[in-house]
Amino acid sequence: IKKQQQDVLGFLEANKIEFEEKDIAANEENRKWMRENVPEDSRPASGNPLPPRLFNDSRYLGDYEAFFEARENNAVYAFLGLTAPPGSKVGEPPREPQS
Repeated sequence: IKKQQQDVLGFLEANKIEFEEKDIAANEENRKWMRENVPEDSRPASGNPLPPRLFNDSRYLGDYEAFFEARENNAVYAFLGLTAPPGSKVGEPPREPQS
């Protein structure tokens, strides 16, 4: 979990994307908020949803796997619901190889 959290935070910091980190280990209110705001269909079959979970305000975006997939597809800004900065590769749709 810690490695995944560091991966997400590192990416956001490196790309100067503003974010608010909420610690659910030390803050019961944050833990309760996360549990309430993760949609039913995105929760594990048993137990509680584990971090990292990404939100844009209170809109649930996804878990680490969804973030990782978006990053691999150069679609992180779209995943986060943000406009990619001009000239950014992260956010442009993948280009078709030219023959």
